Amino acid sequence: MSAMSVKNALEDIFQKFLEKQSLFKNREALSHEYLPDSFPHRDEQIKFIAEVMAPALRGFKPSNLFIYGKTGTGKTAVVRYVLSILKEMAGNLFSSLKTFYINCRLVGSEYRVYFTMCSNLGFRVPFTGLSIGELFERFCRYLDESRALFIIVLDEIDALVKDSGDEILYNLTRINEILKYSKVSLIGISNNLKFKELLEPKVLSSLSEEEIVFRPYNASELKDILWQRAKLAFYDGVVDEGTINLCSALAASEHGDARRALDLLRVAGELAEREGSDKIYERHVREAERRIEYDRVMEVMKNLPLHSKLIMCSLYFLEQSSLEYSITGDIYDVYNHLCSLLSTFPLTQRRVSGLINELDSLGLLNARVTSFGRYGRSKKIKLAVEPDLVYEVFSRDSRLKSILNLRLEEICGSPKKRRDRTG
Repeated sequence: MSAMSVKNALEDIFQKFLEKQSLFKNREALSHEYLPDSFPHRDEQIKFIAEVMAPALRGFKPSNLFIYGKTGTGKTAVVRYVLSILKEMAGNLFSSLKTFYINCRLVGSEYRVYFTMCSNLGFRVPFTGLSIGELFERFCRYLDESRALFIIVLDEIDALVKDSGDEILYNLTRINEILKYSKVSLIGISNNLKFKELLEPKVLSSLSEEEIVFRPYNASELKDILWQRAKLAFYDGVVDEGTINLCSALAASEHGDARRALDLLRVAGELAEREGSDKIYERHVREAERRIEYDRVMEVMKNLPLHSKLIMCSLYFLEQSSLEYSITGDIYDVYNHLCSLLSTFPLTQRRVSGLINELDSLGLLNARVTSFGRYGRSKKIKLAVEPDLVYEVFSRDSRLKSILNLRLEEICGSPKKRRDRTG
């Protein structure tokens, strides 16, 4: 197809979109970042957070607060909402209150957390090159120069602690001992209900003064949330009871995730609009579920650490060789050879076993413990995703694309036939 014909085809698509009546009145109302004027079924949590943060209006440091709950239970949205009202009232009272919001999973490291907060204060620091200690000292100096009360929100803090340790939490909980003219209060948000188990005793002793858990939504509560957003997002008559019921039921079955419910409704609306339908039907929701699940799995796989990817590649090669299932020893053997091919130092077998468990919990592998009688117990491990998807995602990784077209024999030499323990 010539460049001109491609251009004409694109213009035709865009023109048809402009000429069609949109189903959406306000598409942003279904985004994760949208802050509505009210939060159904979260009154108790809003009240609690507001009461903890209220001393900030008189210039006092609020207690540190930790919030736990699964993804999609409203933790981040509620905190942002409460702090927006708090800042507005503090401004009316001429109170010097400032807030930082940091998504630790996106920022990725202790250095980047401090760098981001220094930037938000309007101070420039090197993107790399300083020691953590020197960067922390500068951050403290900049805070004191600002002479304000700071509320620092660390969202998905468990991801940062898991990757970089808990030193940043130790420093931030003790920072008020260093500051002379400013004060700092922490709000930590974690999807991991067992987050505290990751922390050293010295951090625990000064960290969590107040705590609250956000429970998952049930199907009835998700219906209320979806109706609230649907009225904002779509024109009248676009959504009916059946569509809302299906979206809420599907999301409730996955731990009451409001984000998933909103995504289902949004994608279903986009599919209906492309089809030229005047309303969203249940078939659109079913197709949206299929597409979202596919995209979610691809995104998770794309962002796996290198060694987790190598474990999945090992299973990919083993299954290509027609093994019905693999055991940890099989996987570790192939994994070691792959590390050698990529000049990467391999992890211990114990650590690889732990990563297999993590991949199992993510739904990327199926690892089932099976008894072999007098031979003991072992895990039967299989890919939980299609091998073609493994190839599609990992072939985009510059480190892995060179090995994905190899055969198992080329990686490990002549494959050893695994002895059947039951025989």
